[in-house]
Amino acid sequence: MIRVLLADDDPLVRTGLKIMLRGAGGIEVVAEAADGAQAAAAVGEHKPDVILMDIRMPVMDGLAATRALTRHGTKVPQVIVLTTFDEHRLVLEAMRAGAAGFLAKHTAPEDIVAAVRRAARGEPALSPSAARALIEHAAAGPDDRAEPARQRLALLTEREREVAEAVAEGLSNTDIGTRLHLSLGTVKAHLSSALAKLDLDNRVQLALLTHDAHPRS
Repeated sequence: MIRVLLADDDPLVRTGLKIMLRGAGGIEVVAEAADGAQAAAAVGEHKPDVILMDIRMPVMDGLAATRALTRHGTKVPQVIVLTTFDEHRLVLEAMRAGAAGFLAKHTAPEDIVAAVRRAARGEPALSPSAARALIEHAAAGPDDRAEPARQRLALLTEREREVAEAVAEGLSNTDIGTRLHLSLGTVKAHLSSALAKLDLDNRVQLALLTHDAHPRS
């Protein structure tokens, strides 16, 4: 059962999401929060696997709450930023804050459910517009992040770097295993090791770091 926390200052939005998710098999809404501070506090009590997190909230916004959660040493739930604001800047901020996904609130219900399932498996959950933002970021010219990113990636073994590069291409663990002739368990082990060495929370951050290290002009 996938445990979900809903964080949105609009009770009607939370109600709609709760009804939608309850109709999907294998998903349970375990808690709700009206702001980022409540969401961060609820994590320890309810231990959700996935958080659907609004960006614009009082007291503490969704980006600040995501950063606060990813600073914890314990198991961090996967955060999907869910917002009416479809801005590329916010996509990158959310990903760098530690979010595993970014969806617009007008996303079709079945796609939101699918995104929750992907996030629970540790896979990225991005709307088409968010994916375009990451592609544009990868295609941007070199900047001052390139050399620091390359230095960080130098901490990885050759195989871990190959896995990181495949993650940056958007490949699933199964596809990475096929490409590199590795078992699924070995891919997961290399991915977990790379994330730990780089002090990252998820594969989306790993993809961003890899894109930073190898910008395309």
